[in-house]
Amino acid sequence: MFGISFSELLLVGLVALLVLGPERLPGAARTAGLWIGRLKRSFNAIKQEVEREIGADEIRRQLHNEHILSLEQEARKILSPVQEPAKPVTPPVADHNIAPAPSTTAEPAPTEPAPTPVASPAPHDPTLPPRAP
Repeated sequence: MFGISFSELLLVGLVALLVLGPERLPGAARTAGLWIGRLKRSFNAIKQEVEREIGADEIRRQLHNEHILSLEQEARKILSPVQEPAKPVTPPVADHNIAPAPSTTAEPAPTEPAPTPVASPAPHDPTLPPRAP
């Protein structure tokens, strides 16, 4: 973990044995172990809290982005026209250099296109208002 080899740990143990003596060494080792355990637990708790905050920030950011997208879609629906205005149909431009073909029928050519028949709605259409008797 820290690059400490077995020989270095043995040296630290021997110095501790010489400094503390054989009577106090087990108590000192126990106390050191408790402090190291407390430090590990506190570091893990801090790490989990930071990860929880980062996760909460990420969730908040995603929710905010989704909210902005939904507002943008609503604005597009409101701002877009309900129905596009119909463009006038322009008749094709005739080329004046070409002579018209002779007509083989006696009927005159129609100048306006025939109106397309409009389908009447079904009599049981629920979207229509009721008819007066």
